[in-house]
Amino acid sequence: MITKAVIPAAGFGTRFLPATKSQPKEMLPIVDTPTIQLVVEEAVASGITDILMIIGKGKRAIEEHFDRNIELENQLEEKGRLEDLQSIRYITEMANVHFVWQKELNGLGDAIRYARYHVNGEAFAVLLGDTLIESEGIPVTKQLIEIYNELNSPVVALERVDPAVVSRYGVMKGTLLKNNIYTIEDLVEKPKKEDAPSNLAIASLYVLTPDIFARLDQVTPGVNNEIQLTDAMKMLLRDRSMYGLEFNGRRHDIGSKIDFLKTNVIYGLKRNDIGPEFREWLIQTVKNFSL
Repeated sequence: MITKAVIPAAGFGTRFLPATKSQPKEMLPIVDTPTIQLVVEEAVASGITDILMIIGKGKRAIEEHFDRNIELENQLEEKGRLEDLQSIRYITEMANVHFVWQKELNGLGDAIRYARYHVNGEAFAVLLGDTLIESEGIPVTKQLIEIYNELNSPVVALERVDPAVVSRYGVMKGTLLKNNIYTIEDLVEKPKKEDAPSNLAIASLYVLTPDIFARLDQVTPGVNNEIQLTDAMKMLLRDRSMYGLEFNGRRHDIGSKIDFLKTNVIYGLKRNDIGPEFREWLIQTVKNFSL
């Protein structure tokens, strides 16, 4: 059973300045819940019990969010706000959350290296702190874990993207094995459109095996002079099989302003408490803007 996950969350989030000058981008709310809490909930719903977050300067708010606030709990209890009390206690109890500081921002691959001793020789999941993957039914992380349990090899989530934007992603070359599962033959980090082997992009969600750490130690800085996880996975492909799942669902990149706004609308419309009223307002607003 895979019970450990790693969540890199050390980046500055400069695309959201000035909002992220003093607060982590991962704490930006989707309606009323910080993005990173939703990421943790995805992991927990997939059977994860131990989570290591890789954080950096200015990320103390993430630590505080997953720690208890006794004064606030006492105040809520005194005022009889038991539902709110339950919700904040749930945050601190849903998983064992640990933190380690990334000394320099040297890329996703470098961040993953900090998890070497946390995973202790076990396979582990990787979720990004600013990316949500929405799916119906079984969480995508759990689907990847189930594939790993069957095939005993690393697995990544794949998203079919517009060929015009493949240069933003790590892209897979491979063949269909069965049921949206691909055997990966090669990975290319941020290729030009004309050089891309496909339009199936790595969707920021992985199940990796501990032998990835030896490859991360060997990788030289790549795109943007950073240690790229994709480059280490390419090296791993020389020695073992690797698979990808083209999942049914939707990926939300909270690091993008337009995706952040869209995600808030989508999640807001799904809420029972505010969804109906929000939908009516949204329809009326769109009508007014189209005049």
